[in-house]
Amino acid sequence: MSAPNQNRFQVELRGLIDLLSQHLYSGPHVFVRELLQNGVDAIQARRQIAADHQGTIEIEVVTSEDRDPTIIFQDNGVGLTEEEVHQFLATIGQSSKRGEMTARPDDFLGQFGIGLLSCFTVSDEIVVLTRSAKGEDQPGIEWRGSTDGTYSVRKLTQQIPTGTQVFLQPSTGYEDYFEPERVLKLARDYGSLLQPKITVTANGKTDIVNAKAPWQQDLTNPQVRENILAYGTEVFERNFLDVLPLHSTSGGVSGVAYVLSEAVHAGSRQPHRVYLKDMLLSTKSHDMLPEWAFFVQCVVNASQLRPTASRESFYDDTVLERTRQELGDCLRRYLVDMAQTQPKRFEQMISVHHLAVKALAVDDDECLELFADWLPFQTSLGTMTLAEFRKQNPVVRYVPSCDQFRQIAQVAASESLAVINAGYVYDVDILTRLSMIRSDFKLEEFDAEQLSDRFEQLTQQEREETLEFERLADMTLQRFKCAVEIAKFLPSDLPSLYVTDDNADFIRSVEQAQDVTEGVWNDMLGNLTRDVPSSYARLYLNYSNPLIQRICRLGQSDGQRRSVEMVYIQALLLGHFPLKKSEIKLLNEGLLGLLDWAVGGQDND
Repeated sequence: MSAPNQNRFQVELRGLIDLLSQHLYSGPHVFVRELLQNGVDAIQARRQIAADHQGTIEIEVVTSEDRDPTIIFQDNGVGLTEEEVHQFLATIGQSSKRGEMTARPDDFLGQFGIGLLSCFTVSDEIVVLTRSAKGEDQPGIEWRGSTDGTYSVRKLTQQIPTGTQVFLQPSTGYEDYFEPERVLKLARDYGSLLQPKITVTANGKTDIVNAKAPWQQDLTNPQVRENILAYGTEVFERNFLDVLPLHSTSGGVSGVAYVLSEAVHAGSRQPHRVYLKDMLLSTKSHDMLPEWAFFVQCVVNASQLRPTASRESFYDDTVLERTRQELGDCLRRYLVDMAQTQPKRFEQMISVHHLAVKALAVDDDECLELFADWLPFQTSLGTMTLAEFRKQNPVVRYVPSCDQFRQIAQVAASESLAVINAGYVYDVDILTRLSMIRSDFKLEEFDAEQLSDRFEQLTQQEREETLEFERLADMTLQRFKCAVEIAKFLPSDLPSLYVTDDNADFIRSVEQAQDVTEGVWNDMLGNLTRDVPSSYARLYLNYSNPLIQRICRLGQSDGQRRSVEMVYIQALLLGHFPLKKSEIKLLNEGLLGLLDWAVGGQDND
């Protein structure tokens, strides 16, 4: 059998460039990052030849009125020989960081050998002048590459400095990326923390790009701390309460975390500013910290995490997971230390970020023990910390949903009954966990029906006077699966109290869903309640309320019926229960009926 023919893949360069610009890179602006990266790696490679080499990167923007602007990007790194030019600049995917130069791979930023191609996203031609540091007799080499897939190489007769120069002119439509101000901003964004000296020259002015990293400064110094807070405000365009150091051995991460000055909702994801070996990786990273750490934004630099091909995020591997945990430990220690040594400051912190502290404490018994008494809860007697609540109430009573709390809050407050609204995220878990780890923590779920035990019963005469009306009211609301009972309770300005249980709530939610579905879906929803025990809600009419008393004594049954329907609808709205179609219809008919009845009554007068 003859051997099969060997063929090579053919690469259409324009299509590859479009793929890079539209799917790999976040935008054409990354060409500045890729050039900086290549320059830093070239300087590091030269230090393997001369350890004390002082690297520099110079970016010049040349502008004129009659010609397109030109960017000249120059480094005094290791440079390339003619053989390496053919090998590395003309072979897609090949990198000069491979082969004999990989003795210290951690020193290099790039891995994928496609960095120079990013320049084709803004320019139709790349011109590279380079001279290798591997010997004094190395000639200068010129390489010209075009988006049509062709390139040329020639030796230069004149002497050029050791290192590499890259010349770019803009493609049509990409002139904005060559404006001096934009080039300077991009260079600062990506390269301000890099070690080689980096400058940008344009219009006779030279700016130094490099700045000192926040994590390289002493946070214990008050003035430094203020400067770093100001840096955070500039970077993230928001104010912060505090700043703290971050460190992780696993990912080789160091940096700072900024504590937000305003509360954010649980589960929100803050964008972080992340560097890889001092090169900006992303300004919108969301995966550096644990999910509960949504109250901070961080600026961090990593040396051991693995970047994706786009170099704009990290692989979500076990190393990143360990790093995330270690950075979370830094935040945890910060909160614990503050609670133990600066209680007043911690009180201020928790007043803003109690959701984040709850999110941490719910899975950490040590933190839960330490933080629990500081945590604020909404109660029927106002917002108070758990310590304040327990000082007045040996039994911690709670309702597990906000809807249930709305039903009973006014009545419970009038009865001086303290009940916690545990309908917010983490609250039930926090209270349940505390009852398991603290022997003196007595927890009880409060049923709204328990309020009826505290109601004042009607006198025998009042019972006789209202018996017929109660029957009429009960019959009126039967079709809504709601029973009616007359009682006395506070506050007296509350005409009624609507109370449900879990079964009644579930049946009600299914019926609401059936209102907006038809056919087979409607039948399927109906099947959900087939095995649910039938359960009625209960409407308590408050005989301490003057309006209810007048309705009871109203001589017209039609007016009483309309009034009961309206009181029922009002009770639903006060409890924030969405109305079903039948109840919306009842509301409309009831209002019109009451108007008609009132107008008719006036006519009769």
